Amino acid sequence: MNEPFNQLTAAQAERLAMLAEEAGEIVQCVTKILRHGYESVDPTLPEHKQITNRRHLNQELGELFGIAYRMKLESDLPPERGDDATIIWEKKLNWTHHQ
Repeated sequence: MNEPFNQLTAAQAERLAMLAEEAGEIVQCVTKILRHGYESVDPTLPEHKQITNRRHLNQELGELFGIAYRMKLESDLPPERGDDATIIWEKKLNWTHHQ
């Protein structure tokens, strides 16, 4: 059998697909919050299934973090310490207006 052109294992490709899917779901959550607010809910869902946009975003971020964590464990991502949340936030502050 031929090796894939991108030299990814099936497991690596699947983790990347999962990451991309979660990233897309986060974008969708963020745009709903920008349009309707954090506390809005999807009125088309039955009442017992409605959750706020804030809670939905939190769930999707948890899923993304879980996948990223697994990617670190599987060495898909480098082990370096450049991912400290405080350092990342400090860098982002250089480009913000309201933080």
